[in-house]
Amino acid sequence: MVYKVHAGSEATVFQSALAGGVAGGLTRAIAQPLDVLKIRFQLQLEPIKSESNSKYKSVAQAVASIVKEEGLASLWSGHVPAQFLSITYGIVQFSIFEKLTQLSRRSDPQFFKHNKHWFNFTNGGVAATVATIASFPFDTLRTRLIAHNKSLGVYKGFTHAFLTMIKTEGISSLYKGLFPTLGQIAPHAGVQFAIYKLFTDNFLNRIAYFQRRNSVAGTVESTLLANLLAGSIAGFVAKTTIYPFDVVKKRLQIQGFQRHRESYGRQIYCRGFLNCIELTIVEEGFLALYKGYVPTILKAVLVSALHFAVYDEVKHFLLRTQR
Repeated sequence: MVYKVHAGSEATVFQSALAGGVAGGLTRAIAQPLDVLKIRFQLQLEPIKSESNSKYKSVAQAVASIVKEEGLASLWSGHVPAQFLSITYGIVQFSIFEKLTQLSRRSDPQFFKHNKHWFNFTNGGVAATVATIASFPFDTLRTRLIAHNKSLGVYKGFTHAFLTMIKTEGISSLYKGLFPTLGQIAPHAGVQFAIYKLFTDNFLNRIAYFQRRNSVAGTVESTLLANLLAGSIAGFVAKTTIYPFDVVKKRLQIQGFQRHRESYGRQIYCRGFLNCIELTIVEEGFLALYKGYVPTILKAVLVSALHFAVYDEVKHFLLRTQR
């Protein structure tokens, strides 16, 4: 991002939305296999250990098993709704964040200057909350498509899954797990934006090696490498902080769908958010709330780095071309 702000360097809502959509789509295409592994691990009740009788015992074994049983393309299961999720989320999140930041800065420049990290945290949280509500049905659909074995043919694709869920479970099924998601998304996004901006605005762009030569409107901008580094740090810290909520959300999203997952082992039947936490801890232990953490943290570092870096590259490209 930028160290000093000039009116000419502010992105419009359209530019922010376009950059956010491109960032979301590109990042999702690259990181989808890690998402498949994460969700499969999160939904497995048996321990993820080599000496256990569970279906998935490690990252390498899980990849080999999925490819052997379901084909290489299964690593991109749920990719269509995942793309809709990422693009919609990116458009809404970044456009709202940029607009809120501009309004905050203009309302009281001095107050914003002295409290910009809190503004980054709160504006990021608000933007992510709105984006989550707008894109959540796509999240549920991609979870269902990833959770089931493609060889069983329960869902034939994105459209079939969407229509089947509405017909058999009602439209509310598309919002299963929304409560724990909203509980984690605001602090998650807030921490992400705050840490990313902290590194790009206060640390890295003050080092000559990380300063971009061709800046916009005389501002001091961090390079692509700096943005990737700051994004990866932000993703690691933010995801580690709220990870248990993500596990619970995924388990709530498959409620009513367990009979199609019997080949994967035992299934969890819970009545809601708190009950799901209780059952998970009682039956599997506290560390079960961190199942799938390894592929998740790899994905979080990759996705966050790419998401922020690609967004900034596209945004600054658009700003440069309009000069």
